[in-house]
Amino acid sequence: MAKTYPHLVVPPPGPKARAVIERDHRVMSQNYRKDYPLVVERASGAMVEDPDGNRYLDFAAGIAVAATGHSHPAVVAAIKDQADRFLHMCATDFYYENVVALAEGLARRAPGPGPWRVFFANSGAEVVEGAIKLARLRTGRPKVVAFYGAFHGRTYGAMSLTASKPVQRRGYGPFVPEVLHSHYAYCYRCPVNRQPETCGVECLDLLTKTMFGTTVDPREVAAVIVEPVQGEGGYVVPHPGFLKRLRDITREHGILLIADEVQCGMGRTGRLFASEHFGLEPDIVTLAKGIASGMPLGALVARDDVMQWNDGGHGSTFGGNPVSVAAALATFRLLEEGLVDNARDVGAFLKARLEERFRALPVVGDVRGLGLMIGVEIVADKATREGAPALRERILEEAFSRGLLLLGCGKSTIRLSPPLVVDRDDATAAAAILGDAIEAAALGR
Repeated sequence: MAKTYPHLVVPPPGPKARAVIERDHRVMSQNYRKDYPLVVERASGAMVEDPDGNRYLDFAAGIAVAATGHSHPAVVAAIKDQADRFLHMCATDFYYENVVALAEGLARRAPGPGPWRVFFANSGAEVVEGAIKLARLRTGRPKVVAFYGAFHGRTYGAMSLTASKPVQRRGYGPFVPEVLHSHYAYCYRCPVNRQPETCGVECLDLLTKTMFGTTVDPREVAAVIVEPVQGEGGYVVPHPGFLKRLRDITREHGILLIADEVQCGMGRTGRLFASEHFGLEPDIVTLAKGIASGMPLGALVARDDVMQWNDGGHGSTFGGNPVSVAAALATFRLLEEGLVDNARDVGAFLKARLEERFRALPVVGDVRGLGLMIGVEIVADKATREGAPALRERILEEAFSRGLLLLGCGKSTIRLSPPLVVDRDDATAAAAILGDAIEAAALGR
């Protein structure tokens, strides 16, 4: 059956959308910076409709949240069924079956030998906060190492780890102490060494020889936190040897390794956990975003010997609330029944279409990613790969005006993170519209 989207009936934003935007400007906190003037009236699958009847192809998915597509019937049915039973009891204080069932599923599929345990919260930032608390508690050490380009959240502990954009930290210091940063394996733009067999490992020399060799005793480091694929930093896939070597270093020094899979986990990369692509066996995994396909939920998954809290040291009133957990169980089943495979197959198809379409475009420096987590880097100069953030913003606006929803990440990267239900027709349409948008913004065509 022919798709009824994208389809624009009026230039966005139309009159009804503008009325909502004007009301928003009067009462909403001004820190909510919108990428373009989209007002959402309803959504289904990979389609988003605004109040004026414009229908868009969604390749943003609420920042990679709507894993099973918008309002998937199985997820909606699970939410309605649980809402009829009860809305809240607090998993910190009481027992209910569905939260146990979800923990069992995550423990069964966790990336590495178990046994594993699960703590539920409401968001990615919350489970990152929990992970660094747990790491300090279990090791008795104060320091935590994160990476440049990382995004881990905006609460104080998570923000202290975040290092993707100065604006996310400006004005909020002092930060949580004893947090340090090192260099991620940016092999695609490394100015020093372009030998793919070694460069990812050499990035870690900056950690082991510089940081550990001059200013930090590794015996004081509780944890290293890393995104197996960097999200906000630019949809960066690390060198294949980077994470393996990092795991070896942490084990050598008794340091816990935290894999932040808030954006790259739950099937987005074509594996349930992005860590699986690299054979990475972390001690702790943080999950959120796509885990409940639109409902608020975060999960801290840790090995049994690590998930040992002092009594009363950590908790959450709403974490693991039964309605979000019901949505997550439905999401988990859909992922295991085929959506993870679809993300792998359609993602490979989409990446190939993008590479083919953009190969000759002078403003596209790189197309990279795994599964349906794909970044298109916009550059001013293909030779130096100098980013072009203003051009990236114009391209996003051009795509929106043509009915395609996208978001930016990093300095000048366009991220494609659609619902995992998209098919090849959706991928073909997205590649064509994005290509037209790039040519319009950069070449005036």
